[in-house]
Amino acid sequence: MMTTTDRKDIRQLRMPELKQLIEEMGEKKFRARQIHEWLWQKGARSFEEMTNLSKELRERLQERFVINAITEDAVQHSLDGTIKSRFRLHDGYLIESVLIPVPDDKRFTVCVSSQVGCSLSCKFCATGRMKRERNLDAAEIFDQVVMVNQQCEEAFGHPLTNIVYMGMGEPLLAYKNVLESIDRITAEDGLNMSPRRITVSTAGIAKMMKRLADDAVKVNLALSLHAADDEKRNEIMPINEQNNLEVLMDALRYYYRQTRNRISYEYITFQDFNDSLEDAANLAKLCTDFPVRVNIIEYNPIDGAPFRKSAEHRIDDFARYLRERDIMVTVRRSRGKDIDAACGQLANK
Repeated sequence: MMTTTDRKDIRQLRMPELKQLIEEMGEKKFRARQIHEWLWQKGARSFEEMTNLSKELRERLQERFVINAITEDAVQHSLDGTIKSRFRLHDGYLIESVLIPVPDDKRFTVCVSSQVGCSLSCKFCATGRMKRERNLDAAEIFDQVVMVNQQCEEAFGHPLTNIVYMGMGEPLLAYKNVLESIDRITAEDGLNMSPRRITVSTAGIAKMMKRLADDAVKVNLALSLHAADDEKRNEIMPINEQNNLEVLMDALRYYYRQTRNRISYEYITFQDFNDSLEDAANLAKLCTDFPVRVNIIEYNPIDGAPFRKSAEHRIDDFARYLRERDIMVTVRRSRGKDIDAACGQLANK
């Protein structure tokens, strides 16, 4: 019998490969469809769960394959209802996902991770201080959605309504696996969620934003902007040195022309750094070429970072300046701060 390390994760097989495998095992073709449903519609985490397969077939599958499902390692509950989960991967690495409930609006969002750690070193982000160990595979991203959806059903009696790729890592640097996970989440023979309820966030990888457009992915795109001039953005986000604002705006114009998908800017305000009316004016100039929603986000302090949260009146003045220029603005008050689950705080503490 093969050892666990010798066996391939069966979720790495595409449907044609699965069909071929089943035929080689002397089974009828429809068994492949049954296995596929267990994996991608029902989120099966073991072969034992596949109860409409014979015991013999389940044992034979177990001998040849594994299901490298993520496992729950720790769960924290915030006073505001936010739930942070730490998951352990099959190779021992840890990642975090966050359930953000807004029951009054019937909006239940999961923030999923796409990498173990991150390589971009944004100065305000705890994850950016971690070494990037590897990309998550599509099934590991899929598992986060399945497991947090179960959590959501149990805690709030409601399924997830939205998915944001805003957890640990840069999704566009795990491009292939992120797209494959979106395929599984949105497929009719998968979780069948609408791509319009999925947002992929990027710190700004221009060439991959254009590729997203060329691949006609029907999700929403969010740019983590956080500063509206190159000097300030270079200071807090090293990625801007290779992907400056001119390059990013060109990529976003291309993306919008190709897709007509919704674009948002994520903008964390830092006291006396990027929260003046001059900063708001610079930001307004970046909102003229295509429809854009600006999400102003309260800063969540992390150990050792020099930044402070903007005063409420400065955030309000900043938002008002944009609204007066007919720019759609949402001020996102932080959720889950008391359990380090808020934006920029995920670091497997």
